[in-house]
Amino acid sequence: MYKAAKVNFKSIILKIKLFGLTKLSSGKRKKSKMELDVLVFGSSNIDYITYVNELPRPGETLFGMYREQCYGGKGASQCVAAAKLGGRCALVSKLGQDKLGDDYYEYLRELGINVDFVGRAEGKQTGLTEIIVADNTENAIIVMAGANECLKTPDVSRAKKVFKRAKVLICQLETDEKAALCALKQFKGESILNVSPVPKNMNVELIKAPTILCVNRLEAAQLTDREEIKTLQDAKAAANDLIDKGAKSVIITMGPLGAVHLSSKDREVCTQCPAAPVRFLADTSGAGEAFLGSLAYHMSMFPNLRRESHISAANICAAYAVGHRGTQPSFPGPELFQADLCHASPEYNVIPDKAPTPEQAVSESPSATAGPPAPEPDPKPEPPTDQDEAQEPNKIEEQEKNERESIPA
Repeated sequence: MYKAAKVNFKSIILKIKLFGLTKLSSGKRKKSKMELDVLVFGSSNIDYITYVNELPRPGETLFGMYREQCYGGKGASQCVAAAKLGGRCALVSKLGQDKLGDDYYEYLRELGINVDFVGRAEGKQTGLTEIIVADNTENAIIVMAGANECLKTPDVSRAKKVFKRAKVLICQLETDEKAALCALKQFKGESILNVSPVPKNMNVELIKAPTILCVNRLEAAQLTDREEIKTLQDAKAAANDLIDKGAKSVIITMGPLGAVHLSSKDREVCTQCPAAPVRFLADTSGAGEAFLGSLAYHMSMFPNLRRESHISAANICAAYAVGHRGTQPSFPGPELFQADLCHASPEYNVIPDKAPTPEQAVSESPSATAGPPAPEPDPKPEPPTDQDEAQEPNKIEEQEKNERESIPA
């Protein structure tokens, strides 16, 4: 009797302990922070966009058609692009202690972006960007850094909580280079560096640090000492040069030609992901940020897919942005998140070392062999001769005679 009571008492104590541990562990799970899809370390600006018929030449004065103000800056815009698609995002940035900074902070918070490490720079104005956009969508951009100059290396350490929780990091160079390099080296996941703008005498460690070095064709030409990059072969050569400088992988955006990708792990295969269709060409100023935000978010959601799949999804979002005015207002919503990306084969082409000749291009194009051959045109009748005209009455008489004989009596 005593032994049985003792056993029951021990079992009750054990159950109480287990119940307490279960509550404690479940409490810890509730308190654990949610994982982030995309973390952006970079700039926040207010964009002033003026639309004109054509870009002014040096010394020329032009009338603008209209002007608009919107939220911008490469860093914040890339973060907003990922968040609009549905990503859980955080931004590490600096805003000024002014009305523009107050409004921008609230706007980011309303989008669901983690703004715990969006600081306010004392005595500084929020960064500004002047953008001029012509009818043909060419643009010219001037950036006033403002509070962005205050984003420094210590901000990386202060934001270590979000650095530990994020899957993908994006950096750009509208802020301090040393701070961007520190962020890339401290981050343990997949990282993207958008080398824009290209600084003079750029530290080569910035090329080596990220998982992906992403540039447009102009920036790629600047980084590889080329006058310009026009063709896919030019882009392939530039990508190889960047790999030689230490880049792990390179993406060069080529506008209407899509994007070129090369990895140091497989330098024999340089691919081109064609651009997505654009219904209406309105404004290209936000296309790069739409591309990068989408690229990072799809990388975080589908980490095991080929890079060409991520690039194809990013091309779709960039094409949407090109068809709408403004920077952040042009970004698509969650309807353009490619949820079935893992079930679709990416569309890409392997870039040859030499561009095909026009004859090769025609012979290799699908339209050259698609469908049955076109029918031969009917030969044109030859004009009648004088002899034919003389024989024509006799032929008519003979035809009438045959018709009379064929009628039964």
